[in-house]
This record gives sequence, C-alpha cells and structure tokens, in this order.
Amino acid sequence: MDEERKEFVSLSPLADGVRVLTLDRPSKANALNAEVVDQLLACVAQAEAEDCRVLILAANGKAFCGGFDFGGYESMSAGDLLLRFVRIEELLQRLRQSSFVSIALVHGAAMGAGADIVASCTYRIGTDASRFRFPGFRFGVALGTRHLAQLVGPQRARDILLTNATVDASTAVDIGLLTHLVDAGSMRQKADEIVAQIGSLDRVARNRILHLTSAQNNDGDMAELVKSVSAPGLHERIAQYRAGH
Repeated sequence: MDEERKEFVSLSPLADGVRVLTLDRPSKANALNAEVVDQLLACVAQAEAEDCRVLILAANGKAFCGGFDFGGYESMSAGDLLLRFVRIEELLQRLRQSSFVSIALVHGAAMGAGADIVASCTYRIGTDASRFRFPGFRFGVALGTRHLAQLVGPQRARDILLTNATVDASTAVDIGLLTHLVDAGSMRQKADEIVAQIGSLDRVARNRILHLTSAQNNDGDMAELVKSVSAPGLHERIAQYRAGH
C-alpha cells in the first residue's frame, strides 16, 4: 500500500545543473503529510548544496498536490499541528529564497498548501486541467497570503481568499498565477525552453535577480502563520471546514 512506503518524493540526478523533484503519493492526491514535507525540504536543501541552477517540480497522478493532509489530525496536539504548518511555511520560503530557478509543472489540481507551493516557484506551467484554491482561511490559517497578493495583486488575492474561489487555468494565466499554459504533453518541453533561455547565468546573478524581485516578508509571514494556527479552537475549525468541504 501507498502508506507502507515512506518515500513520497524523488529527486533526479543532476544533469547540466537541472534536477527534477517529483511528488509521488498519487493515491492521496500528493497531499502533504509530515513525511512529504520533510522530504521536500531535504530535496530543496540538496539542490541548493549542489548548486542546482534549475529545479523542476512535477507530480505523479491526477493531481499536482491536494494540500495539507488532515489524516489523523484529531489525535495531534495543537503543538504538533503548529509544527506541521510551520514546516510548510519553511518550504515555501526556501523555494522563494533559493538561488536556483524553480519551475512547477501543474498538470492538475493544486489546492491549499499545494497551490502555495506552485505560487512560490519562479515559473508556473499549467494545462487546461490545472486549477487552484486557497482555502486556509476557512479554518483560520494564514499561509502564503502576502506572496499571493504580490503575485496576482491585492484585490485579486482578496477576491480569491474571501470567496474561496477555484481558479481555472485560463484565469490563472490572466492574473499571473500561471506563467505559461500549454498542452499536457508539452509541459516539460516548455520547461526545457526556459532552462535554455536562462543559459549559463551564474549563481550570484540568479540569486540577486530572485532576491531583488521577491518581497522580503519572511519573518512577518511566519509570525502571521503562527498567530493564526495558535488561536484557540484549531481542531474545531478544521472539523467544521471538513464537514462542509
């Protein structure tokens, strides 16, 4: 069974400065349990240490990522839940702060924290089947909010979050959530074109470009997340959200 194996993320060998990180938990829509997040963080750290210039994020199965895995949350302490959300925020920040260019290949649904992972990547390639939703505030969790507002604009972000809208592929391109929209069979080709365009730009230049074009709100984002998750009644809020989901 899927949950009997504990490797849910794979990282391809480094080839011309490029690695492919693949989510591989298809029976659970690649949802983010603690093991998946730890493995993602380890892969991002490895790519950084090896001076990877481009990290391509892909996923197996119908969905790109179903977001936070709520399985067993009832038996978790408030501290355990807080740690899980903090680790996801760490992952988002590592992606945004990295010296490598990140390219998400979004072939299906990216929900919640999965949508935040996509939004944290430098380039975001989708297909007509791509769709996104950011429901965290439905159970009182502030994750990736400022970055979403920077990416699509404050009013668009407000509309998406206030109404819990599902953003389809066409709309995602229009508002900048996706950078490219291609046929399902052309996502890797488009990624390779981007890699070729980046060329031999060195680590210092890449890092400077990415740093100067990204909002630097990491401490504030983490503080807002911790405050939202630490508010009393998280288990009850999650239960209410799941009952109406």
